[in-house]
Amino acid sequence: MIKGIIFDIKRYALHDGPGIRTTVFFKGCAATCWWCHNPESQEITIEKALRINRFDQNAIEEEETIGKELSVADVMTEISKDQVFYDESGGGITFSGGEPLMQPEFLHALLIACQKAGLSTTLDTTGYAPFDVFATISENVDLFLYDIKFIDDRLHQKYTGLSNTYILTNLEHLISNNKNVILRFPVIPGITDQKKNIEDVIHYILNLNQGGIQIDLLPYHKIARHKYDKLNKDYLMGDTNPPSAVDMSRIKEILEAAGLTVTIGG
Repeated sequence: MIKGIIFDIKRYALHDGPGIRTTVFFKGCAATCWWCHNPESQEITIEKALRINRFDQNAIEEEETIGKELSVADVMTEISKDQVFYDESGGGITFSGGEPLMQPEFLHALLIACQKAGLSTTLDTTGYAPFDVFATISENVDLFLYDIKFIDDRLHQKYTGLSNTYILTNLEHLISNNKNVILRFPVIPGITDQKKNIEDVIHYILNLNQGGIQIDLLPYHKIARHKYDKLNKDYLMGDTNPPSAVDMSRIKEILEAAGLTVTIGG
């Protein structure tokens, strides 16, 4: 029996693909992005962390388990509860993380099970996996929400800990095979929002698809900062503030002027 490690299943999700969806969050990610908003997903193992509950002036620490081992049947039982909402809204199932490609056999089995059940599948991914693994997985995915952060491999390695060679190769495979892809560009002040990086991304996308691909701009936020303390991890973004609405609109206009289809948020 194939099993995997999941750290959350979010029902009635509205920003992880079209319609009403259930998002299944996988544990494990090879990347260590400075701005990661799910640091609890980085380790592929089940973890323990301290949760602080505050009541009036008192604080109580409780141990929290992050991650649970589930079978394909366990996950399918949970997500099938809301099939009527998927059918009525054009929604379905989104696999996110972490990076689902870190558990390829489990992901593949879930995708096939969803396909047999008539459920639409979306993969929210960095695209970081060997080509043969990625090509196999991609056959059973209806929509890819695909991260693009840097074209310059040196910068990609500096801020994510990974080379982008797999990522760009796999993206090019999707586009050449006419797969349904929405790119996601995280707007990180002082890092990804630099003029040269934005120009590099535009040039790369236009060469890929002549502008006929959607890109979502995802603004950096501080919501996850407390998670780093709970997990005893360093938060590398310091006091960086989220981009302003003016900054987001400016980047959107630059991309649209190049002929791209752009939305703010996902």
